[in-house]
Amino acid sequence: MLGTAEKSTRAPRHEATRQRIVDEAWRQVRQHGLAGLSLRRLGSSVGMRAPSLYSYFVSKSSIYDAMFAQGWAECIAEVTPCVTASDRRGVLRQLARSFAAFSLRDPIRYQLMCQRVIPGYVPSPEAYAEAVEALELTISRLRGVGIDGPGDVDLWTALLTGLIDQQIANDLGGERWLRLIDDAVDMYVDRIDRRAK
Repeated sequence: MLGTAEKSTRAPRHEATRQRIVDEAWRQVRQHGLAGLSLRRLGSSVGMRAPSLYSYFVSKSSIYDAMFAQGWAECIAEVTPCVTASDRRGVLRQLARSFAAFSLRDPIRYQLMCQRVIPGYVPSPEAYAEAVEALELTISRLRGVGIDGPGDVDLWTALLTGLIDQQIANDLGGERWLRLIDDAVDMYVDRIDRRAK
């Protein structure tokens, strides 16, 4: 039976190893694509055999879950505090630009978070909770500037991810679709204003 002192040092070591595995998984998917994550290569890179990974993650999907949750946690930490404007257009422009910058800085992370490019992978409810929190924060921001109509959140997320998807697919590293963010926000706000009248 483990003593209290041994238990208290084992948990942090276990968590540190889990994080090392996740960090290496990110490195590998950035090199080989999200669907190219190999447990054999991952295990070798962190100094263990592939079956030993199951001491830290119950499946390959649970590694993706840890990455998915980490991506959304990073998004919340970075994008949420970015808004300093007080007027509707200013708030939405800052929110859109910040999310786009976050997404385009790491397209592989964005793909895991916002697209379904890994065959058979669906985030677990526990991992998806981070995405739900991010959406709730977005809804709160929209409500804070008077936007809460049916479909407004869906249109907002479709507008942003559509521009980001186009940028990644057609001009990665450029600004072709990024330059349209303010115009897209203006169209969105104009639609809300027209409906209010």
